[in-house]
Formats: sequence, C-alpha cells, structure tokens
Amino acid sequence: MAQEQRIRGVLAPVVTPFTKDLAPDPQRFVAHCRWLLELGSGLAVFGTNSESNSLSLDERLALLDFLLDAGIDPGRMMPGTGSCALTDAVQLTDRATKAGCAGVLMLPPFYYKDVSEEGLFRFFSETVERVGDARLRIYLYHIPSVAMVGISPGLVERLLGRYPGVIAGMKDSSGDWTNTKTMLDNFATSGFDVFVGSETFLLANMQHGGVGCISATANVNPAAIDRLFRSWQEADADEQQQGLDAVRGVLSRAAMLPALKAVLAHYRNDPAWVTVRPPLVELAAAQVQALIQGLDELGFTIPLT
Repeated sequence: MAQEQRIRGVLAPVVTPFTKDLAPDPQRFVAHCRWLLELGSGLAVFGTNSESNSLSLDERLALLDFLLDAGIDPGRMMPGTGSCALTDAVQLTDRATKAGCAGVLMLPPFYYKDVSEEGLFRFFSETVERVGDARLRIYLYHIPSVAMVGISPGLVERLLGRYPGVIAGMKDSSGDWTNTKTMLDNFATSGFDVFVGSETFLLANMQHGGVGCISATANVNPAAIDRLFRSWQEADADEQQQGLDAVRGVLSRAAMLPALKAVLAHYRNDPAWVTVRPPLVELAAAQVQALIQGLDELGFTIPLT
C-alpha cells in the first residue's frame, strides 16, 4: 500500500477555555485554534492538556462541530477520540473521520488496569470495524504515566498486521527515548508515523525517522517548535533544541495544564484563560509569578495576531 500524504509536524493538544460557570467557551477555543494554525501548529483537540476527560461526549462533539462550522481545516486536526466506553470512542471517531479530520488520537481504555493485549486489540479492532470508513487513520496514544495502560510493540504489530494504513502511527508520551526508539526501529518503515509527546525529543525523533511532536507547550510556543521541525537538519538545530528545552523547563515547574492557561492569561491579558474544571485547580499567585518571571528571564513572549 502506497503511503498517502499524512499529517506531520507540530500539533498542540489544544487547551480548552471555560466560562465562569465552567462551560466550554467555543469562541475563545476557535480563536486559539486559529492562532495556533497561523503559527505553524496543527490541532490535537481533546488531548490530555485539553482536559478532554473532563469533557462529556456531547461537549466534545459540539466543540468539534463548532470548529468545523467556523471553517477550521479538518486536514490540520487530529482529535482525541479515546474513551473507556467503546461506544463513545466509536461515535467520536466516526464523527471526526466523516468530517475529514487527518486522523484521530486514541487513548486505550484506561479505567481497568492490567488488561490483556488481546483485550486492547479487540477494543481498537471493534472501533475500526464499527466506523468502517476507509478514510480512518488512528494514531495510538501511549501515555502510561497517566493512563496506566500502555501500547506495547506487540500490540502495534498485531494492529498493523490486521489494519495496515488505518493504524497510522503513535504519540509516544512515555518520556522514555528507549521506548520511542524501539517504535521507530520496528515500525517507522512500515507506514507507522511516530510523534513524540514532548518537544524535548523532537530533534532526536526527526533524526531517527519520526514525523514530529504533539506537545502541550505548543499551546504557548508553537512558532519556535515548528521552526525546529522544519529546520532540524540545519547547523543550529542543537541550539534551537536547547532553547525549547529551557522554555519547557520553566513551564514544568508547575502543573502543566494550569501553567499553560496561566501563561495564556498573562501574555494575552485575558484572565478568563486561567479557569480549569475541577478536580484541577488554577495555580496560586506565587506560582504564577515565579512562572512568568522564569519565562521573562528567557526573553519569552507570545506573539499576538
């Protein structure tokens, strides 16, 4: 099977803005997505840092429709469609596929622990069969520190064997380069595209046959991350990587999701961005001050468009 042109590069797991009553704010959501696209980032809406598992299925479907109605290009989108409930995963995956999204990013069902490889295989297989659309492209989402249910090389091999082309790749958020390298070595030549879950590994991923990164910090630093993706073979690539690592290092001093929202609120002078849904809580004032001070010391800023 010849490999078609697929999505690659830098994608942001787009943070979801909320109103004061904790409802999704579709206008801010669309505006942020447009800003990300203008600065080179694709849209992994409903990812971990989108508070996706704090959103109901209906809310995610409504937000996806809102983006499409606003003219956001589905070819630049990879919505997160994984769910503990097979029927929810199928419904959201089907909607995204029929809308023309470039792919879907699928967590394994994560509530039950120590499930077998066979059980995970059946979950993904049922999703593929029930959607039943040749346009479907699934990117497996490996984030064992959060899901506590991982995607093994053995599972990837089985899925690729049954559904070549449909199983399009993976986001590896293990934070373990050895695991990423294993996926690249075993599957990158088989039409399986590997994204890393942090720009910390972006240069190494590109050097070993990967296709980009899906990173939380692309929500606030998209242009710089995209620049490294596009120029990773240039002489200053190591220097660029160090600069990205410095920004991420500051952001990582606090809980990432509320930190991203605090940064957006500060540099856009838009306090509404700090709102998160329980059980998450916003950063304390002292944490925000330390975060902004650290970024200012790096000369960091957010371009306003």
